[in-house]
Amino acid sequence: MVKKRLRGKIQGGIGLFILLVSEVMLFQGIEPFASWFYCFAWWAYILTVDSVIYELKGDSLIISRTREFLWLIPWSVVIWLVFELVNVVMKNWYYVDVIDFLPARWAGYSLAYATVLPGIFETTELLDALGLCKQMGKVKMSPPSQKWLVASCCAGVLFFITPFLFPRYFFPLIWLSCVFLLEPLNYWFGGRSLLKEWEKGHGQRSCNLLLAGLICGFFWEFWNYWAKTKWIYTVPFFQYFKLFEMPVLGYLGFPPFAVECYVLYNFICLVQGRRGWEREPSSLTINRPLRYSARVALLTGMLIFFIVGFAMIDACTVKSFSRMKSGKASLLSRGSHATHEAVL
Repeated sequence: MVKKRLRGKIQGGIGLFILLVSEVMLFQGIEPFASWFYCFAWWAYILTVDSVIYELKGDSLIISRTREFLWLIPWSVVIWLVFELVNVVMKNWYYVDVIDFLPARWAGYSLAYATVLPGIFETTELLDALGLCKQMGKVKMSPPSQKWLVASCCAGVLFFITPFLFPRYFFPLIWLSCVFLLEPLNYWFGGRSLLKEWEKGHGQRSCNLLLAGLICGFFWEFWNYWAKTKWIYTVPFFQYFKLFEMPVLGYLGFPPFAVECYVLYNFICLVQGRRGWEREPSSLTINRPLRYSARVALLTGMLIFFIVGFAMIDACTVKSFSRMKSGKASLLSRGSHATHEAVL
């Protein structure tokens, strides 16, 4: 326990140090911090928040459940790549000043997208540790009927298909589709389920997920705004009244996105027969590791998906490339270029 507490303090100190140094180097325009700032900032945030969680309750994802944390990393890339491929059709954002050297660029994609699930889940666990939304634990929901669950799945399918048919008007539905489609399946087949939590009067997790999505959304946009390599939004009807690069109304999408990530990962764990990243006991009775051949097939499939996804991003979503150069770049006087830059 003493060793883990020391490890937690060192980890938190490293996180804060990386964040401070990367901020200073960013505004000096020094590489690789200017081009890779998003990765430095988010991994620093994850390390720091995890150490705070351990200090609060003597248990955290990185320090106490390292194996589950490592599982989050590749699945985080997979899940975000799904939304990137959806964006090829939706065209709601694009990237600018992306590193032109392919190995470094694809490494940047991997490191950046790998932070999505850890960032959301670490923030959620921090809010849990702080005791936020405890009053939601007193609200109980009646068990959903089978008809309601079927209707929810049908709505999820509709929410997923409609944005592809009418992307200009129905693009927000994509951020709810997996919740309506997969949450009933998690409930039915004994996986971790928010519906089951509400049945027990445990609404705290849902509330903290929504709040975590908003917090992460703020930091996504805040750090993206100052970065050299970044994203720019082209969301229809919402191009005015921006906070950083994001239209203000766009922040309403972050809370449901956090819930969607949670539901998606619970479904993945259900299919794999794993209990997931949380310490709390799960109703999932199957807890068998995948066979060696299945793990090899899974990792091979992930690798192929990464290659295809990254190539699609390069071809369809990246609007400009730049070389990482030593020395200083003027990031504080970006002028009109600031409105055309889009992270990794």
